[in-house]
Amino acid sequence: MSKKIFIKTFGCQMNEYDSNRIFDTVKEIGFAKTHNIDEADCYLLNTCHIRDKAKEKVYHEIGRVKKKFKSKQKPIVIVAGCVAQAENEEMLKREPYIDLVIGPQAYHKINNKIEEYLDKKKRLDETEFDAISKFNFFENIKNSSQKISSFLTIQEGCDKFCHFCVVPYTRGPEYSRPFDKIMSEAKILANNGVKEIILLGQNVNAYSNENYRLSDLIIEIEKIPEILRIRYTTSHPKDMTDDLIETYGKSKKLMPLVHLPVQSGSNRVLELMNRKHVIEDYIEVYNKLKEINPSIKFSSDFIIGYPGENENDFYDTLNLIKKIKFINSYSFIFSPRPGTAAANLNLIEKNENRVASMVNFSFEPNNSKVLSIELLDHLLEQFPLGRSVIHGKDHWMRVLYNGRMLTRETGANLNVVELFSIIHDCKRDNDDYDLVRRLFTSQELHLGISDREFGLLPSVNRVLTRELADLTDLKVRSSVQKLNSLGGSFCLDLLNESELTDLLEVDDNQEAA
Repeated sequence: MSKKIFIKTFGCQMNEYDSNRIFDTVKEIGFAKTHNIDEADCYLLNTCHIRDKAKEKVYHEIGRVKKKFKSKQKPIVIVAGCVAQAENEEMLKREPYIDLVIGPQAYHKINNKIEEYLDKKKRLDETEFDAISKFNFFENIKNSSQKISSFLTIQEGCDKFCHFCVVPYTRGPEYSRPFDKIMSEAKILANNGVKEIILLGQNVNAYSNENYRLSDLIIEIEKIPEILRIRYTTSHPKDMTDDLIETYGKSKKLMPLVHLPVQSGSNRVLELMNRKHVIEDYIEVYNKLKEINPSIKFSSDFIIGYPGENENDFYDTLNLIKKIKFINSYSFIFSPRPGTAAANLNLIEKNENRVASMVNFSFEPNNSKVLSIELLDHLLEQFPLGRSVIHGKDHWMRVLYNGRMLTRETGANLNVVELFSIIHDCKRDNDDYDLVRRLFTSQELHLGISDREFGLLPSVNRVLTRELADLTDLKVRSSVQKLNSLGGSFCLDLLNESELTDLLEVDDNQEAA
């Protein structure tokens, strides 16, 4: 009987890719994947160090596992990823329940470390930087992804050393995989049924191997008939070269959506951050891309309340948002990461008000006469539920975002939509909702499909409603698992209605546990 491994992944797309490759590896020593933690012989937590309190979240999760296995045999507990890299020996000292600590550049050693632990029962950590050996190892491990959309790592690490960022310390220096090795993996994915490839890297547009750049990879992958769409993330403005920009005019499969983190609209703050670019550079890239393809959309990342940011700096950011008209943004209040240049800088207060202002400025057109910045500030201060609870601030901000997007297509009254987004949750007591509703508001499905901007295609909506509305909770769960196995909602439009219907068919023997 095979052993079972439960893998929980926090953080970025690269962590998701890493988790899949870890599973491809441990299969070699007899582990099968399980989605039921209760039956796990091995529990692996793949961690992310970008967000605030990342370390404490790990210990909280380990505490939850300890409680679950209190009355039965303990699984092998492995902490992997960037928190593991940053904390390594400290984690073993602080939490005796952890057996193995493995950094993101040492995944290829996981089988040896598991077997060594089983043989000697000695707790171990492995956090050496060895990206070349890692990728060489994975050349011999089959990528078993059966998703319609699949990640493909082409580059790791970072040499930029932004003062707020821990990535250079957890992922190491920039390393670009050999061009032919990437193409080989892309063809394997295509043969496995993948229709969309998302190229990954901490600075993906810094890819450089011999004479090949990211633009060369895109053009070559486009020649694979089975691949219908190509994306990449995450890029850096400094590496948005003319050859990559021109690719948007040459390629028919590269999606016209550019995720280009800027972090701040203020040159003064960018200098404090050590970003190595100015806003004028960013706008130049924007103008060049728009000239090549006027339909190109932009999304970005913003840090709010970076130490030293004043009101004028913040309004520079709002002005940039107004100019670029981002279709999406990921905005976070600054939190210091241990070991970075900004770790010990003085924090500034009242950042939630700035978050509110960003939400209100992040949409075009914004002709609201009702939801002023002042009102939004007040609502954030007075709203009874916290950010992360089911019906808290994050939820109604998401409703506000999607509602404003829909008004552009439907002609709905913007004032009504904005007020509904907030008022509909004002008396909630964090109650849960049924599974079908959860399906349509989940992280996997609420953000929409490809470049169609935040709304499921009518055909997809039709099938989902028809097929899921009358199912039992267990069958809905099973169907959702199938949808998630594809790679998320943004790839559902690669399926026709018949394929989607077949995917959601669940018999009694397939109901999720």
